[in-house]
This record gives sequence, C-alpha cells and structure tokens, in this order.
Amino acid sequence: MKTAIVTDSTAYLTLEERKTYNIHMIPLSVNIEGTFYDEEIDITASEFYDRVRGAKEFPKTTQPSVGKFVELFETIEKEYDEIVTIHLSSGISGTFQGAVQASGMVEGTNIYAFDSEVAAYLQGMYVKEAAKLALEGASGEQIMAHLNELKHTMDEYIIVDDLQHLQRGGRLSAAAALIGGLLQVKPILTFENKVIVPFEKIRTRKKAIRRVEEQLASAVEKHGALQAVVIHANCEDEAREWMGSLAAAYPTVDFTLSYFGPVIGTHLGEGAIAIGWMKK
Repeated sequence: MKTAIVTDSTAYLTLEERKTYNIHMIPLSVNIEGTFYDEEIDITASEFYDRVRGAKEFPKTTQPSVGKFVELFETIEKEYDEIVTIHLSSGISGTFQGAVQASGMVEGTNIYAFDSEVAAYLQGMYVKEAAKLALEGASGEQIMAHLNELKHTMDEYIIVDDLQHLQRGGRLSAAAALIGGLLQVKPILTFENKVIVPFEKIRTRKKAIRRVEEQLASAVEKHGALQAVVIHANCEDEAREWMGSLAAAYPTVDFTLSYFGPVIGTHLGEGAIAIGWMKK
C-alpha cells in the first residue's frame, strides 16, 4: 500500500521535514495591501511581520481553491494508491471543507480527509505521524485510526498580546475581544469544538505562561511521555528560552520550536506565543 500525505501551509513544517517525510503541501495565501503571497513559498514569516507592521490595511487570508486541491490530488494519484489530507481546524477555515469537496471530484483513488481541529505545528505533528506510518506501508484507514486516537491526547494554548487581530479576522467574537481590551488582560486561548475560545483571562503575560505550564504538568501526569511544541509569532528568543526551561523541567517531553507564519500570524498578531502537545 502506497499512501500519500497532504497538508496545507499552516502546519508550518520546514522544507526539510516535508522532503524527509515525503509530505505534499498546498499553500494558503495572505493579501498585504493588494498583493497576494503564498505562504511558505512567496514570503517568510519574518518578512511578513516586517511588512505588516507598517501596513495601513489589515491583511486578509485566502484558502486554496477547490480546483487547486483537485489538481494536486490528480497529480498525486498517478503514483499513489491512497491519499490522507490533513488540514487546519474547519472551525476557523474552509480549507478542510475544500479538500473534502475536491476529494469527491477525483476518481480512481481513496482520499481520506482529517480535520486537525487545531492549527500551526500541532497540525504538523499529526502530519508527521501520518507520514511516518505511510512510509511503513500503512493504509489510509490505519493512518486515520491512529490520528483519531492521538486527538484524545491533544491540547493547545495560545497567549496573545492583542485580541483585535482575532476579532477583525472573524476568529473570535467581538464581545470576547472587548472584554480583553477593557480589562487589559493577557488572555489564554484554546481550541474547543474546532473554534478558538478564551480559556482564561490573566493579568500578566508571565502569569499566563505559568498557568499554561500547569496545564502541561497535568497532561504529563495523565499521559506520561508527550511530544510538544512551543510556537511564536516573531518572538523567537522568548520562545526558545521558554522551551529550554520546559525541557529541563519535563524530561519525558520531546520539545520542538516552531512559528506562526503569515496566515495564522494575521489572526493572532505579532508577539503571540503558544504551546501544544500530544502523546508520543
């Protein structure tokens, strides 16, 4: 059985990772003052934050067209028996639904679509797990079963500096954004039922980070060995320092450092920091 693994650019897997694990990637794009960029192809994360910092218009993001998915799937099916396509949460983007729609238009191969229900490198962890199994000859059905098992051990927490980015992008209710602004808090956000929701409102970033660490400690106690990622929106030094302290405190957890690229960064804003994990 030869199974292809597809994901979108918001998994933020490096080019080296995609090559190593034979992962196919379809990009989302960001519109900065009228110019469209395919993320991970036309623009890097650092270039994005530099450009939008002085931009007069709020960037807009665009999911891949169904036609692009069909084109990719039809190319892949010439060499593979099955396809597993893994995407960011359907609650914040139509990308997953676009993949599902395209799968019904491609004949001759089984296509399995997996809704990660999260975003960024935690989505990428699912992709790497799937790719490792695919390289071992696993079927699409076997891969989907494994991913669904992992979903019960998965969690992600995001600390943002400014809720206005999420509110303007339609990813968080105006009421939640207003409350955050009035109280001058550093809200902790999480994914619940596929959408981004407030987890807790904390007064300072330092206390918010401590609160998230408590959630990690609970997960380690419950699941034992974990794979985790610290993700940043153009605040790499802070993220790297945090990851170092966490790695020293939790030796059973394998940590990776990643970033919020242009599409997710548009909605979280510069300075956001997050951590996510799932069972090894």
